[in-house]
Amino acid sequence: MLRDSAPPLRTLRLLRTLGSPGPRRVFRHPRATVTGVVIALLAAVLTVLTPHAASAGTVGQGSYTTQPPGPLPSGCSDLSTNPRHWVTSNAPSGAVPTNDWWSSILWKRTNCAYGEPLFAQPLGYRAQSAGLGVSYSTTPAISGSAKGVGEYHYNYAEDFTVGVAGLAAPEVKVDDWTDWTVSPLLTDGAHTLRATIGSGLPFAYFRATGGDARIQAASGADVSVWSHSGEMIGYRVNGHDYAAFAPTGGTWSVSGSTLTSSLAGKDYFSVAVLPTTSSTSDSDRAALAAEFAKYAYDHVTGTAVSYSYDEATATVTTKYRYTTTALEGSETGTVAALLPHQWRNLASGSPLPQSYVSSRGPLKILAGIGSFTTSMVFHGVLPEVPAVADSSGADATTLQNYLNAEKADPARQQSDDTYWTGKGLGRAARLAEIADQTGNTEVRDAALATIKSKLTDWFTASQNETGHLFYYDDKWGTLIGYPASYGSDQELNDHHFHYGYYIAAAATLAKFDPAWAASAQYGGMVDLLIRDANNYDRSDKRFPYLRDFDIYSGHDWASGHGSFAAGNNQESSSEGMNFDNALIQWGIATGNKTVRDAGIYMYTTQAAAIQDYWFDTKNDVYPADFKHKEVGMVWGNGGAYSTWFSSAPEQIQGINLLPVTGGHLYLGADPDYVKANYQEMLDQSGKTRPTIWTDIWYEYLALGDGDAALSAFRADNSFTSEEGESKAHTFHWVRNLAALGTVDTSVTADSPLAAAFVKDGKRTYVAANVTSQDATVHFSDGTAVQVPAGRTVATGAQKWSGGNATGGGSPSPTDSPSPTGSPSPTGSPSPTGSATPTDSPSPTGSSTPPGGGSSPTLYLQAGGELTAAQGDSGSVTVPSADGSNHDGTPYKPVTFTATGLDLTRGAGNTSFDLAVDADNVVGNAVQLQLSYDCTGDGTWDRTETYRYFATDPIPGWEHYTESTGLASATGTACDLRGGTVQAKVWSAIGVKSSTLGTGSRSVLHLPYA
Repeated sequence: MLRDSAPPLRTLRLLRTLGSPGPRRVFRHPRATVTGVVIALLAAVLTVLTPHAASAGTVGQGSYTTQPPGPLPSGCSDLSTNPRHWVTSNAPSGAVPTNDWWSSILWKRTNCAYGEPLFAQPLGYRAQSAGLGVSYSTTPAISGSAKGVGEYHYNYAEDFTVGVAGLAAPEVKVDDWTDWTVSPLLTDGAHTLRATIGSGLPFAYFRATGGDARIQAASGADVSVWSHSGEMIGYRVNGHDYAAFAPTGGTWSVSGSTLTSSLAGKDYFSVAVLPTTSSTSDSDRAALAAEFAKYAYDHVTGTAVSYSYDEATATVTTKYRYTTTALEGSETGTVAALLPHQWRNLASGSPLPQSYVSSRGPLKILAGIGSFTTSMVFHGVLPEVPAVADSSGADATTLQNYLNAEKADPARQQSDDTYWTGKGLGRAARLAEIADQTGNTEVRDAALATIKSKLTDWFTASQNETGHLFYYDDKWGTLIGYPASYGSDQELNDHHFHYGYYIAAAATLAKFDPAWAASAQYGGMVDLLIRDANNYDRSDKRFPYLRDFDIYSGHDWASGHGSFAAGNNQESSSEGMNFDNALIQWGIATGNKTVRDAGIYMYTTQAAAIQDYWFDTKNDVYPADFKHKEVGMVWGNGGAYSTWFSSAPEQIQGINLLPVTGGHLYLGADPDYVKANYQEMLDQSGKTRPTIWTDIWYEYLALGDGDAALSAFRADNSFTSEEGESKAHTFHWVRNLAALGTVDTSVTADSPLAAAFVKDGKRTYVAANVTSQDATVHFSDGTAVQVPAGRTVATGAQKWSGGNATGGGSPSPTDSPSPTGSPSPTGSPSPTGSATPTDSPSPTGSSTPPGGGSSPTLYLQAGGELTAAQGDSGSVTVPSADGSNHDGTPYKPVTFTATGLDLTRGAGNTSFDLAVDADNVVGNAVQLQLSYDCTGDGTWDRTETYRYFATDPIPGWEHYTESTGLASATGTACDLRGGTVQAKVWSAIGVKSSTLGTGSRSVLHLPYA
């Protein structure tokens, strides 16, 4: 049980219901409907009692069933077998969209005729018998108080209905859709109204047949006409200004609260809401109407997004395009209302001075456009934060003890469904990454074996199997995992939440077992999960394009049907980001840039949306009277400081923080907000420390104040870990962020797997390389970091190198990759990187063996010898490069030699750890060259030159290791029989001398036995 007697998350998710954002209405989350749970449990029992003979689709060595093993998507009428029941024959072919802002008119569950209100920003709509209702809600309904559960909603409040005289449609159908528009169709056979509405569109476009166009104000509405000339009429309803445009030659008649037009015998018209307020002058209102009139006949008939990622500048460029059909005149532009995450990052264009009110904050307006473009910076992700903290001592022992405690069951899975299996996989993946970094190969391999076993099981559909498999429904165009949970089957909820964990774990496994991840084995099944939740390939009609991701809103929606009076909703934005990060990691590990870039596009866009709509970090989105600093849930028409499963502040706020991974560094983009959000949680809960999800909160605090988080953990580490967490991960995370500092968003890199951190004004650069080729990562401040294949490197204020993963040919989890450091008997691994700059480096190998001529471990001595004995610690001066570039060519080298060696060439490569220091000199770099004379005859048979190591201008020892990479090698490796080895160290660049440590401070490990 969690502390404070809080029910486990699984139970809470089932029991929690949310109070109505509108009067007398009770909302139940698709994951929390008790009736649905009972039905699902009964169905699960029945499927066990009457197993299906699975009909399998094969993908490499994986497979899925095409015979449903459990409940299917359901709703009104025959939706389980015919999702196109409310779709016309004009609509696009292929899989129907779900999880959208307009889904409730296609997938009806409560109002089986007309669905629920649709919130398009700035307008809201509601289909009904007489036509399409229109709402521009500018006054929020706020419930709750500054402390405790609270909500704000811009509820649907109808101003008028647009229809056709005599229309009495029995239902609404969907006639078309594009990336952020939908075309509802209402007809009774004799009268027809077809509308096109869209996110960010101030205009609604209509085609009407069978009678006059009709605009009927809502009952009791205050209506006034402020302009009535020819085809345009301007009118105000409930304090909101609108303009309606009939075809040229048409006029509008006014009778009380009803406006009608014969449309001059044509069938088209449009209605626009104007961005006016009560203080707008008549002349400004008229000028706005005239500006909008230019585009009133350019009906938007299509929308499409395109995106690109520029590695060199770490920039995501997104283009939002409109297709228009000019029914009159020659204009081709339209009017668009941009959401905050869009206008803050607008690449070009000048918005109008006016703006719209919305539940997403002020919407800024571009007029006369065919497209607009945003430019956002991608700040990078990591497989895991690097283990830069001291790798010896009590803390290292503590971490290894935590890791070793997880060896028997790295997943610690809470339940057997898709969500909890995913959480267990995510837990195991974190442990695998940390164990690999710290050289604990036993725990690493146990975690990888768990991941491999579980994924292979779920990715294989056997005859008569009804669980631990995926089912593809070709009618709905979806892949459902069974056992399902929280409506992932009957309501298609949360697929990105569930499957993101699977994909992320597969990405970790792929780095160590690329064969498993190949398309010919199980990589194809991973790709199917990606395509189901967010299909990145428009040409693949098996799944809807970007199912869960709302292209215009910039974030995911969790509910498949969205049938709520408040629109669709999403709770855990951070689990949505876990999916996006998973695509980045998987794409890089498998060499699939298309998947990688889709992940980067969604990640970067959604990170910006989260800062605005979940956190309101700039304080201009939430209504002034809503006193919370964040919301637990975003709704189509507002937000709520609540969750589906708990009223505890730690969980209301914490649900948007988990899981904590190297892909969640965006949470630390504003360290001051992190600390304020943490304090808000304490204030709301009335506590001095979190007692629920304590680990999540300490890890989050570490992104704002690592020292405070580490201190809190040391004082309070007896808590029960959150279901996807472990003490090992929590300690690793807070301990290393305490050393690294906070995320530095002022610096970017030309690699997605890179990030910069800053502490006390000193920057650390971190880059990971999961490929089989060495790489150089360039940061935007000019820093270049050499990253060997399969390694993560930190340089700058903190220095470290570790990891063994390489997607290009590393061993599988059943093999044991060579560790960078083997665990000691106490469980503390030998360091893969250095201690602090003022400490003497520990050798990365074993203690010095006896003898001299047969030792592959050699220490550099001040007298120029290489010896098996460490000798006294000392130092020598490495002469300056005299301002010239001597990269690759020894210049005034310091030389060290060992002779009479009798060694047999073994497996592996040379490793070394040289202590170097340039004091406070800027621009120095030292370089190492090793030469081998096999028989001592005076001829060098092999020469290895390593990339130079750029020293920092901070006094204290730094560590030049093999992680810089091999620059060149000539000759052939050989056994040494009376042979000679020579090491040369020189200044490759710089104008001042450097210092090289000797004796125990600098060591070579030759690949010999």
